[in-house]
Amino acid sequence: MSPEVVAHRGASTLRPEHTLAAYELALRQGADGLECDVRLTKDGHLVCVHDRTIDRTSGGAGTVSAMTLDELRRHDFGSWHGGEPAEVLTLDALLGLAADHGKRLFVETKHPVRYAGLVERRLAEELGRHRVDAVMMSFSVLAVHRFKKLKPDVPTVLLYDRLWPKVKPHFADYAGPGVHLLRRHPDRGQGVYAWTVDDPADIALCQERGVRFLATNNPEETREHLADNLTPDQP
Repeated sequence: MSPEVVAHRGASTLRPEHTLAAYELALRQGADGLECDVRLTKDGHLVCVHDRTIDRTSGGAGTVSAMTLDELRRHDFGSWHGGEPAEVLTLDALLGLAADHGKRLFVETKHPVRYAGLVERRLAEELGRHRVDAVMMSFSVLAVHRFKKLKPDVPTVLLYDRLWPKVKPHFADYAGPGVHLLRRHPDRGQGVYAWTVDDPADIALCQERGVRFLATNNPEETREHLADNLTPDQP
């Protein structure tokens, strides 16, 4: 069975990450799911921004948590990557897009953050307003535990970067190792969420190991590599 292809920040190689254009392209490319990072604004809105600041991915500067949504909307989040000018993307808008297309949305809460557990509480509230197949993710054990208590029916992924423990906590439904950890542990990978997988050799590795979800910046190319690697008797 091939992994499900998850568009990491959208089709973020070809479009500016975390923009509507990136996610719309990922949908056209046949991504099975969409992935985003969320941070909380000063006035309590969840926005799709990876970094603590907007310096890298916009024409402006400043810390997300110290700015209101209206202040963030004054900056262009598209032109830095050669795309069309774009507003900051709210989680609410992305949840609506995922629901409209029947796609699973993987939401990573970023830590450490100024507002501690409020990020998870706001995410739980947002998910309660949308009929969408969602998965919560974090590198923070505390954040995943906190969220699972709020939304026990929503699957969770505990992400791993430096180390990959053999036993995951009971409140994490999936392990989420970086692909570098799959290379380091040749006997593991079955049923995990692997990130971020763009290289053809890594794509083949995930397929061989039985990875469940494969996060990639190149959904279309990754799907093509997965199809090329299938043997005649594989689905």
